[in-house]
Amino acid sequence: MFSIQDPLVYSRFRMNTSAGAARPNPQGSFHYGSINVTQTFVLKNEQPLSIGGKRRRTINRVSYSPPETPLRLADLHNLTGVYAADFPATPSDDDAPPRVASSALNASYKGFLEIVFQNNDTDVQTYHLDGYSFFVVGMDYGEWTPDRRSEYNKWDAISRCTTQVFPGGWTAVLVSLDNVGVWNLRAERLDDWYRGQEVYVKVADPLGYNITEMVVPDNALYCGLLKERQKPQVHESNSKSSAQGDAGWSNRLLATMILVVAAVIFS
Repeated sequence: MFSIQDPLVYSRFRMNTSAGAARPNPQGSFHYGSINVTQTFVLKNEQPLSIGGKRRRTINRVSYSPPETPLRLADLHNLTGVYAADFPATPSDDDAPPRVASSALNASYKGFLEIVFQNNDTDVQTYHLDGYSFFVVGMDYGEWTPDRRSEYNKWDAISRCTTQVFPGGWTAVLVSLDNVGVWNLRAERLDDWYRGQEVYVKVADPLGYNITEMVVPDNALYCGLLKERQKPQVHESNSKSSAQGDAGWSNRLLATMILVVAAVIFS
């Protein structure tokens, strides 16, 4: 009898490669199992830690603290000191002091990334990556080692953007880094996310601003070191709500007048 928390159950979920519907086709031009991995991030979470007298969550013993200036806007305006692209790509020693930092993982644009989530806590963890879908190629209990790569599913793994990591276990995913930006990788449980169990993955084009990336919209919110660039905001929803409110009062007034006239006529 299978347990709902058995990684072997979830590893049996596979893509139907015989179906003709649209899908990330492992048999076509994009065969993820034959692409060489260019970078590996091993991200370990553990039980809550006390940092500065506060209960925090960490990845590789780093608890994320968001800066006042948005990371991507800081890059576009060549600001320094907002954050550091020095997040450890592998777990720190257990005796290393945990820290709070605005730190990001530096990933290679057009690279092929292996991410291993190691859950050394007693609860199931769920991780989500913005901006991408990845292939869940392996999961099991115990400590992940490079030898476990021989067990990866390199043929028909499911493409998704969220995956679970069972307590005392690991989950490995593969992702093609073709989307420029600074993307959030976080624990989906809100209290863990709030306490710092997240990191940003910076995927930058070495040639500069990528033409495939959308330009900053006119109504972008600037804050922190860029607050002087903030433009007056026009909220269409407010004007619509005001118009709808006026129309509602007019309708109620008209109905009241009709009732008064009817009462006078038939009295």
